[in-house]
Amino acid sequence: MGLRRKKEAVNGPGPVPPMPAGAPRGADWAVELHGVRRRYGRGSGAVHALSGIDLALERGSFTAVMGPSGSGKSTFLQCAAGLDRPTEGTVRLGGTEITSMSENKLTALRRTRLGFVFQAFNLLPSLTVEQNVVLPMRLAGRRPDRRRAADLLQRVGLGGDKHRRRPGELSGGQQQRVAIARALVTEPDVIFADEPTGALDTTTAAEILALLRSAVRDLGATVVMVTHDPAAAAYADRVLFLADGAIVDRLERASAQQIAARMTTLTAPAHATAAA
Repeated sequence: MGLRRKKEAVNGPGPVPPMPAGAPRGADWAVELHGVRRRYGRGSGAVHALSGIDLALERGSFTAVMGPSGSGKSTFLQCAAGLDRPTEGTVRLGGTEITSMSENKLTALRRTRLGFVFQAFNLLPSLTVEQNVVLPMRLAGRRPDRRRAADLLQRVGLGGDKHRRRPGELSGGQQQRVAIARALVTEPDVIFADEPTGALDTTTAAEILALLRSAVRDLGATVVMVTHDPAAAAYADRVLFLADGAIVDRLERASAQQIAARMTTLTAPAHATAAA
């Protein structure tokens, strides 16, 4: 799967429709959201965390999602990854409509076709590095592929005998490298990353982002990353900006300075405090 880069950058303050005009459903998209809304509560106290998202992201791309506190970033990621169900609309991952799936089928899909990288690493301390990497295969009922695990650990800079170590014997940056290898091991349709560099120093964060970038470039991975950091978002092919539960703008192949400047023009919604 090739990485399709846009030739032109959109740097103006006006909104740009994130769903390509005339894009057919079921085309070569890794992630599709159609009319997605998420409401918490009822009546006058309802919180509209997502207010109608229409979006299609191609395979082999790296997308960053940004917005002020309360803009809906976390809710967007949870709905897109099948961790939460939208109140309205549909979500498709790798061409599969997941909105109406049973919880058991959703769980199976997440184990086999999605990868996750979190700020807190979420490694099991009692397992070795290798065992953590192949865990998604075990949970999916598949035979662990230790050769693939070794290859991925080598790619993320953890070759040698590090596969025998426990997470507690590794630095924070090394633990996040293990998490990236784990996310890639099942060759998922999409990797969802939630503030993956939030617990890391600047130098280590840059190394982790470069790994995600290389996973897109070299392995054809699709990455959707929520971040508050313009420097992190600058590694992505595009940045989507959320405000008040809606995508209000996007930038293509933008610098950290351009992204930061756009963020300053967004105002956090006062009522959506539970959204992100």
